[in-house]
Amino acid sequence: MGAVLSAENKRQLWIPEGFAHGFMALSDTVQFVYKATNYYAPQSERSIIWNDPEIGIDWPALSDCALSLSEKDLQAHTLATAEVYA
Repeated sequence: MGAVLSAENKRQLWIPEGFAHGFMALSDTVQFVYKATNYYAPQSERSIIWNDPEIGIDWPALSDCALSLSEKDLQAHTLATAEVYA
């Protein structure tokens, strides 16, 4: 599932607790705000690599930009090898 969220369209996206999610900024200036059911708990966080071929996300405009990934994203695993969230 993918959605474009912007100041112009004023859309929001609800992601249920425990669901994997990711985003791609489509401009140089982005404000991304999380609303969560509890305080951030880094010990509960898991990462799945953004381009896992088994998931097959069709990211937009990848040929038009240079990727800037966080260290956490660079260390992410495929879904098949990721630690299970419990």
